[in-house]
Amino acid sequence: MLRAFSAGFVNPFAIGFSTDVLVCWGILAAWITHEARVYSVRCGWICLLLGVVPGVSVGFAVYLLIRTRQLESFMVAD
Repeated sequence: MLRAFSAGFVNPFAIGFSTDVLVCWGILAAWITHEARVYSVRCGWICLLLGVVPGVSVGFAVYLLIRTRQLESFMVAD
């Protein structure tokens, strides 16, 4: 596992892309945590796992779908 992780940092171009992916995942994690506390959006942890395995873009897209459905049902209830 460590060997696969370190393979993303073999040259300057790979370092740029790998750092970008890690920073994007960190921002997604902070956003999901914030909205779980403020708006009570549930199941964000699933999106964080999807951000690790298939990729951050998959986790982000699924989070937007979950978030939209939960916030729409919250708005309708008011």
